[in-house]
Order: sequence, then structure tokens, then C-alpha cells
Amino acid sequence: MAEEILEKKLKNKKEVNSVTVRFAGDSGDGMQITGSQFTDTTAIFGNDLGTLPDFPAEIRAPVGTTYGVSGFQLQFSNKDIFTPGDEADVLIAMNPAALKVNIKDLKKGGMIIVNIDSFEKKNLELAGYQGTPLEDNSLDGYYVYKVNITKSTLEILKDLPLGTKAANKCKNFYALGLMYWLYDRPLDLTLNWIKEKFAKTPDLVEANTRALMAGYNFGDTAEMFNEQYEVRKADHFPEGTYRNINGNEALSIGLICASYKSGLKMFLGSYPITPASDILHNLSKQKKYGIITFQAEDEIAAITSAIGASFTGALGVTTTSGPGMALKTEAIGLAVMTELPLVIIDIQRGGPSTGLPTKTEQADLLQAIYGRNGECPVAVIAASTPSDCFDMAYEAVRLATKFMTPVIMLSDGYLANGSEPWKIKSFDDLPPLEVKFRTETEGFAPYLRDENLARPWVKPGTKGLEHRIGGLEKQNITGNVNYEPDNHELMVKLRAQKIKNIENHIPELEVEGEKTGKLLVLGWGSTYGSITAAIENQKAKGSKVSHAHLRYMNPMPKNTEEVLKSFDKVLIPEMNLGQLSKIIKSEFLIDVISMTKVKGSPFKSKEIEAKIEEILNS
Repeated sequence: MAEEILEKKLKNKKEVNSVTVRFAGDSGDGMQITGSQFTDTTAIFGNDLGTLPDFPAEIRAPVGTTYGVSGFQLQFSNKDIFTPGDEADVLIAMNPAALKVNIKDLKKGGMIIVNIDSFEKKNLELAGYQGTPLEDNSLDGYYVYKVNITKSTLEILKDLPLGTKAANKCKNFYALGLMYWLYDRPLDLTLNWIKEKFAKTPDLVEANTRALMAGYNFGDTAEMFNEQYEVRKADHFPEGTYRNINGNEALSIGLICASYKSGLKMFLGSYPITPASDILHNLSKQKKYGIITFQAEDEIAAITSAIGASFTGALGVTTTSGPGMALKTEAIGLAVMTELPLVIIDIQRGGPSTGLPTKTEQADLLQAIYGRNGECPVAVIAASTPSDCFDMAYEAVRLATKFMTPVIMLSDGYLANGSEPWKIKSFDDLPPLEVKFRTETEGFAPYLRDENLARPWVKPGTKGLEHRIGGLEKQNITGNVNYEPDNHELMVKLRAQKIKNIENHIPELEVEGEKTGKLLVLGWGSTYGSITAAIENQKAKGSKVSHAHLRYMNPMPKNTEEVLKSFDKVLIPEMNLGQLSKIIKSEFLIDVISMTKVKGSPFKSKEIEAKIEEILNS
């Protein structure tokens, strides 16, 4: 009998290579927790994955409105993937507003699981529906499953001493349990998480556990679901230990490792701002590693405290987003003038002004490179994936300390909140970070320079090396205040040349694919995944197209011009109105093709793929 049941179950299981799931509901429905739990379970299971959390800027938007919809998209696969998916295969809509906002991103023929209990007149009206979309044929072409998620959750919790409001909040775990059944995911990780999360409230442990199990059992017993889906483990990962990580986590760990490797105490001066605040949260928990965090009263205090820390011989770091970068501008100039190492993290978001706090954009590139008064050069680098945030944070520390300069590292909301599997690095395998403080008194001057044009770093109070620095122009070598025209021009050129010298200490720009040809797609930052997926699809169709991705924005790799001029056409997709395109045109006099998107969301690979085909067929 058991064999017959097993055989029947196996016959109802369909194997697929990849799936894209989107959880969506009101901002109070726990969709970010639901998505995160599904992601962590999928990572432990062994799939490759990419995620896209999407939540409203308002702390609590009006319940049931489209403005308050929170979503979490996840693509998981048994093969190598580069994005969270262009379109969802499955949409879990907890209310009508979630359906309305997200239906446009669901594949035709895709699956919709709706919480039928929320499709009442009031919620339909709040979402802007005249009638129910579940009965007007507007969802023809989709597989729609109507599930009593709310009522079922309340029913199984009715004997617990919880109010209706508290019990209602457990419905996200009912939906999660159903999805665990549908895609044959284990429950253990989430069950343990519930026990730890609600350890002080046993009734909530019991309630959320019941809800999770009830959702799973509903999928197993309900006749509406005819089959489960299986996505086998990915086998392309190099051998090692992996964890799921998002960009801000990776960045934080990169800074900690750089602090330890360099032997420098790290000081983070930060003012909370979305989407950078998680870095402050993460690092504030790491006092055991000697990390000092300071939540400043404003952006100016945050960066000037970090500059002060660098002056004392610590690793000064400050984190922010676009609006905060604007406020930090004068202080960045101070760090340039004093020539102190400083790491400035800009997690970009939609602008200008307050803009779109929770939406992604790449529109701070020109600000990072040029946005200060006077001739004020700084090094600028950019991470390309969530896990690359570790490497580029580590690299920012290397460049800042080697060249005694501020370094701006650009990430964005997509990388910061998105996650992927990351192979945990061995600390011993990390590149060395050699930091030398000047202690020799003979021949000392504050603005003597080494072969890289970096000045010496001296800890205050070092006997015989007393000196002063500040924002007024410095006399070459002595560092005394000086207003002479020739000296000013010399110092301006020295500071600029120091930044340019960085090009001798960074990797050359690599080309994926043919080294010459008709079309090169040039990207930077978080467009890496979408570009790579698009090019892989094109190569599968027999198209010849190459890809180069910039991680060093100022200065660029020495061979950048050579690479670009090796192709007939250069396409640059970016989430702004063509900022890198402007730089490439002005620096190299190359007439590139600019592809822009400023909608608060990352490129879909199919958008870039369509542009590639248009160019190749022209």
C-alpha cells in the first residue's frame, strides 16, 4: 500500500529547471519575512537563486491600497542564474491590491494563488477594482487557485489565547507552508526560526507553527492542486561552504575583514537612511571585533566623525544614500584636502531629493565622480552583485589606505536587499592590506609623497611628528597654509595625478566573449546580472555579442579605451539617463548607444536582449 501511495505521489511531481515566485500583500502581511524564509530554505536546499525584495517607502501605507503593497520575488534553479527573474511563474496575492500591482509581471499561463477571504467589496474598491477580477474573465490565461488563507488560519488558531489581530498576522506562514509543499521544500529551517524568533511568546510559536503546517497539509490534501514541482539541487557551484547573503551583509563583512587584515580599528560614522541603514545595524552588533559605530545626529556629523577617526589612525567609514551624499559633499572635499583615507559607501536609490527611498537607481555616478566644489578628485568603485559587495568593500579599504584618499563605493537598493549564494572565503586567502604609519622623525614633512604620490599617515601624538592639517590649501611638502597661485596649481595636479595613478594598481577591463566584433555591451554596477542573462540567451541563439563590466569608475582600467574601440558598436544599459554614456563619450570620443531605465526597478534581461537583437539586425 505504501509503495502504491509513493508511486502515485511521484507521478504527480513535475521536474522543472527553474521557478520564479512572487509573494505579495499588504505591507503588514509579512511578505518580506515569508520571502526571506523561502529564500533561506532554498539556499540550504542547494539551489542557485536571486531575490528582489520590493516594499513601499511609507512605514504604514493605508491598508488595502496599491501604495501599501509589499512584494518579494525569488528565482531559484538547478542551473546558473543571474537575476531574480523577469516574470513570475507563480504569484501569491494576499489581497486585491497585491493582485492589481503584480499581475503585469506574471507570465501568461502562470499560476495565481489568491487569498479569497480578502476579495471583499471594501478591499476591491481600495485597490481600484469596479468588480472582482476573479469573476470578470480578466484572469483568463492564468491558473487561478482560490484559497481561504485567512479563514483557515483563524480556524486552526481559535483555541489559542490570541486576539483576532494577532492570529490574522500568522496567515503569511499558512501561505509559506503551501508554497513549501508546492515546491517540495523542507520545513525544518523555518520551524526552528519560529522557535527562536518567538521564544519569549510560546503562544506565537505554536500559532505560527500551526499555520505553517496547515498550509503545507492543505497543499498535500486539497484536490485543487494536481501536482507538485521539483527543482533539483544545482551542481555548478565550486566546492566550498556557502551561505545566502545580501549586498549590505556582504559589504559589512568585507569591511570587518579589511579592518582585521589591515590591523586598523574601524569606526563607522553613519546617519540612518534607506537603503543603507542595514550596514549600521549589522556593524553595531560586531563590537567583539573591535568595530566602533556612531549613529550621528546628521549626515555632516557622520562623515566628519569618520574623518576624525581616520586622522587618529583608525579606518574611517561612513554610509549613506544619494541625499546624504549631497550633504556630505563639503566634508568629502575636506578629506581630499587633508589626504586622509576614508571609505564612503553610497547605496543609491531613486532621486532627486527624497525621491523613491525604497526603489533602486544608478543615478549617483556623476555626483560621485564630479559632485564637489573645486578640482576635487576621489576614487570611485562599484559593486556588480550582492556577493561582490564584499570584494569591493575590501577593495575600497585597500585603495583608501594605499593612496591616502577618500574612496566612494557605489552600490544600490537592488544589490543591498537582493541576495544570492556566496562561497564563504578563507580569511587567510584574502589579499594582504599593508598599512604603514610614519614613525621616523628624520626628514619628515606632512606632504612628502611616495611613489604613488600618497602622503605619510601619522598618528597624532607621535613624538617628533607633530603637524597640523585642515581645509585650507597646503604648501607642497610642508603642509603649511599657502595661497600662492603656482603652489595651488601644483597641489591640484598632484591630487589629480594621485587618483590617476590608481589605474596602475587595479585589474584591466576583461571582456567576456570575443575580444573584437560587432557589439560590446558595457555595464557597471548592478546591471551585471541582467546583461549576463541577456547575453547568455543570445549566445544560445547563435548571436555574437560580448560583455565588459566596469567595477572601477574613477579611474577606469588602463585598457578601457582599447577595449571599447575594438568593437563596431557599444551598448551601455544603465538605470539613469545615460551617465556612464556621457563619461565614455567625453573621455574617449566614442559614440556609444545609451539604453536607459529610471523606473525604480532593475532591467529585465529580456529588455536588454531585445535591444541587442535590434542592434545586431540593424
